[in-house]
Amino acid sequence: MNLNENKYSKYALVREMMDTIDVVKTFNPKQTKDVAEKIKSAGKLLLTGEGSSRIFPAKNAIRKALGKGIDVSLVTDGSRQSAQYDLSGFAVFCASNSGKTKEIILLAKQLIEIGNHNRFALTANENTPLEKFCKETFVLKCGWEQAVAATKSVAEQALFYESILWHINNSKAADLDDLAAKIESALTLTIDPAIIDAAIKAPTIYFAGYNDGVAEELTLKTNEITRKKSDFLEGTYAVHGIEEVMEKEDIVFLIDPIEDEIEKFQQVLEKGVGLKIVAIADRETPFTTIQVPNASDMNPFIFLAAGWNLLVEIGLKLGINLDKPVRARKVGNEY
Repeated sequence: MNLNENKYSKYALVREMMDTIDVVKTFNPKQTKDVAEKIKSAGKLLLTGEGSSRIFPAKNAIRKALGKGIDVSLVTDGSRQSAQYDLSGFAVFCASNSGKTKEIILLAKQLIEIGNHNRFALTANENTPLEKFCKETFVLKCGWEQAVAATKSVAEQALFYESILWHINNSKAADLDDLAAKIESALTLTIDPAIIDAAIKAPTIYFAGYNDGVAEELTLKTNEITRKKSDFLEGTYAVHGIEEVMEKEDIVFLIDPIEDEIEKFQQVLEKGVGLKIVAIADRETPFTTIQVPNASDMNPFIFLAAGWNLLVEIGLKLGINLDKPVRARKVGNEY
């Protein structure tokens, strides 16, 4: 992507993706210090919301917390399912960019009814309905997005949750200048046209990889940005049965391949089905690879940005209005 070219810059979606660079660079980790203490005291944290407000921000945080052995239990589910749980002992973060999402407002009201005071909101707007039902509200600095597909807000929400973990774990914050620079590299790298063409011809675009929200979020963005069918294949799901219905014209984008699983993917998908696998990774792989800079612990942000770049190129090649899906709405179910 290149904002100096009109074919990119005319879309709010692309401009908002590029805004992510400054959103990351100017993010203030200190804003979560006090709420982190409350969460640490509770010992249990539910990160809830709908769609993009939950998928990557929550699952990235859960993977990081488990990987570092942080002594706070993090879980995530959608608002309706979460409403069926005993949340009396949980701190709960309710994420909704609009602050108007019906499901999450009803959950916040339920938390009031059971006397849970550790209820927090994360929104992109001030003075929203959700704010009325939460004890404390944090407003993203990225501002309200014009494109239907959320992008820069997803990155800021994920950073917000990660910064909570930094405080709980008494660990040093990530180098945000370095992260921003590497996100820019991932957003602006040139994607091989052959990869774009293969994706356009594919009946289904699959994303496979860790259950940390990256592949799953890109699956959703594929629907919104390219209007093509897509599916998220967690872990080794791609080689445990779904190959029965895959077609050789399909394509699998494998995020950060696990070395011990590569041979199985080659055997079942490349040789068995005959389809194309493209890796998105910070290193060379046996597959065609979209290679991005290594940001170590913050790599998921880089992989996500590279995926956005890929999807924009596919959408443009298909001649799609990137800002306005036909059916998808900015607020899925308004209160």
